[in-house]
Amino acid sequence: MKIHSLFILIAIVILFASAAGAQNQPIQRIISLGPVITEEMYLLSSENKLVGCTSFCQRPPAAKKKEKVGNVQEVNLEKIVALKPDVVLATELTDPRAQEKLRSLGIRVISVPNARNFEEICDSFLKLGKILGKENKARTIIVEAQKKVDALKARLRMAPRVKVFIQVGVNPLVTIGKDSFANDFIELAGGTNVVTEQGYLQYSKEQVLVSNPDVLLISSMGFEGEHEKKNWEKWVSLNAVKIHKIFIIDQYLLCSPTPITFVETLKTIIRDLHPEMLL
Repeated sequence: MKIHSLFILIAIVILFASAAGAQNQPIQRIISLGPVITEEMYLLSSENKLVGCTSFCQRPPAAKKKEKVGNVQEVNLEKIVALKPDVVLATELTDPRAQEKLRSLGIRVISVPNARNFEEICDSFLKLGKILGKENKARTIIVEAQKKVDALKARLRMAPRVKVFIQVGVNPLVTIGKDSFANDFIELAGGTNVVTEQGYLQYSKEQVLVSNPDVLLISSMGFEGEHEKKNWEKWVSLNAVKIHKIFIIDQYLLCSPTPITFVETLKTIIRDLHPEMLL
């Protein structure tokens, strides 16, 4: 009886040691379930480890050629399993049931939280750098991005504040309020978000008319962006229409920024709000 128990104990120790060893092995095969994760893997020169990603992973262009395993919400479990990943990097939009199923199949899943501001974008990027074994490179990129953001912030310190509305969805009209990196874009660029609530929100055009923003920023959303711009231009009483301040911004740059593209998008928005500040 004692010998039998000893064998069981040894087996358990071996099992846990094997599992720990697997966790410590260098990650070679990764599936990304978020566009920003995919783009950041390329920034960290780790695209060779990317064996699969979503249909929404379009940046950089080379990512379009990677094996597709679904979209940001629904994934093909069979395809993921067939690709034999060491780890799957999920987002808050990934179906929780799919994540649990993958874990039950012995696949390691790391859920990457959505960033709410520039600081969290950098924190998330650093965590990805650690996972990929590229921590030093990630830190270098972050430090450079922070310097550029600080310089732009200092330049805009005395700029007059203008009222801004961001549109990221159609039918229903969707905007982004406080506690978001989109709000960071607005405030760092010398603007004030007319939406005072937090997160992604359904809005009405009547609410926009009441707040009467000086600038309208519209996510490209494919062809919808241009169509929405023309629709807004019909509202001639709107201040943004009067002074020709309706701009379309690439949806990936606006909604899925990396530390590097955050800086470039911030510059674009500053030109839209305060072109004199970047002369």
